[in-house]
Amino acid sequence: MDLPEIADRWPATDPAHGSVTLRAFRPDDAGMARDLSRDPYVPATGTLPLNATPAQAQQWIRRQQTRHTEGAGFSFAFVDTTEGHCAGFTGLWVRELHAGRAQIGFGIAPPFRGRRLAADALRALTSFAWTLPELHRTELYIEPWNTASIRTAERAGYLHEGLLRSHQEISGRRRDMLVYSAVRP
Repeated sequence: MDLPEIADRWPATDPAHGSVTLRAFRPDDAGMARDLSRDPYVPATGTLPLNATPAQAQQWIRRQQTRHTEGAGFSFAFVDTTEGHCAGFTGLWVRELHAGRAQIGFGIAPPFRGRRLAADALRALTSFAWTLPELHRTELYIEPWNTASIRTAERAGYLHEGLLRSHQEISGRRRDMLVYSAVRP
């Protein structure tokens, strides 16, 4: 299946909510990427290597910068506007845009956890998602043990829909996933 044409749909204004602004990745976000790579779960679920070197962090940033031109989706760095630091990333993955659906992912660097910044980033990204007229539903997949991500989804207004058994492989094992969703208002 062809990826959707989204290269011309980057937001004209950086999406924001609460204490967070989403923006395009920049080379100076490598420190956040390296912090994030020290959490073993993050590399297990994405393309950021465990304990990334500075060069690996820059490679990961370059991949994020091309996601929308490739048609895969929109990958944003998110900035804590109270301190001005890049705190994490979030992405809207649009491979199912033809069916009116997209998936969302997010990660927050350990030094910024516990401040509800991820929920603000999720709200900002969801608001941006509704600017895509063909999109009607966004979904998050969260492992049942991941209470921090569950709280983040719920704070951002996502509803728990159910358990998908053996939904996805992570680190060589099939994993159950909770599905959370938001639908176009």
